[in-house]
Amino acid sequence: MSELNVSYRPELRDPVLIAAFRGWNDGGQGASLAAGYLAKAWDAERFAEIDGENFYDFQATRPMVSLEDGLTRKLEWPDNGFFHASLPGSDRDAVILIGTEPNLRWRTFSGLVLGLAQDLGVERVVTFGSLLADVPHTRPAPVTAAATDEQLVEELGLEPSRYEGPTGIVGVLLDAARGAGISSLSLWAAVPHYVSLAPSPRAALALVDRFAELLDMEVDTEDLETAADEYSEQVSEAVSTDADTSAYVEELERRVDMLSAEDDLPSGDSLAAELTRFLRERDEQEERDDGPDGPAS
Repeated sequence: MSELNVSYRPELRDPVLIAAFRGWNDGGQGASLAAGYLAKAWDAERFAEIDGENFYDFQATRPMVSLEDGLTRKLEWPDNGFFHASLPGSDRDAVILIGTEPNLRWRTFSGLVLGLAQDLGVERVVTFGSLLADVPHTRPAPVTAAATDEQLVEELGLEPSRYEGPTGIVGVLLDAARGAGISSLSLWAAVPHYVSLAPSPRAALALVDRFAELLDMEVDTEDLETAADEYSEQVSEAVSTDADTSAYVEELERRVDMLSAEDDLPSGDSLAAELTRFLRERDEQEERDDGPDGPAS
């Protein structure tokens, strides 16, 4: 019996698959917020899901208990649902996968996703991710758009993916898509690391805007823009209560503004790639310094 449960098979026009996962790939919940917003804005309908029984260690990713009407206990398991919708003003449709990064059997999980995508005629996969970085909450969230397909890089004006290091289910899914001959690209939004626990509608807004730009379409983001403004105000209020954090944020703002004022400013994708390289080299240096004998005195 397959772990993929399909209620019905929708008839779709040149569909694109959008995928976002809660967990390691979802700093500040930016990715899952963006995918969820699109599903709501497009009145997407759920038509399939992946049974999580064999993909999760429930001691690591625990089911959640909630109360309905203050009385009835409801148990919610990690979920991976597929939704379909028509893209407004476009002659194509979307399949949206909103899920939770599995703990086990990633290749099998990715195979189920790509098998359904191929059955539905999907020819492009777009993944959303969000990562913690040294960026201020008062500026638009920078977004990296990268791909490994040279033709797609040239067609959409993307940066070739240069990341090396640990990856999550997003990276595994993109690799599986490439192996299946489906063009794929990844969008990553940066989230201020000093508010990592707060959901970031600003990151979600940046992902939705970049996605709409790449597909040459319009998405009504009014509600997301309002939420992003409220988020910025709330974080600013919290930051103002701590002098050190406030000074740090001002320094981040100064750096962003100084870069924006440069005539020969590198692209956002180039900056993100360099940031990735810098963080990786810093982590490697810290590991060398904290060797068997501890840090050098």
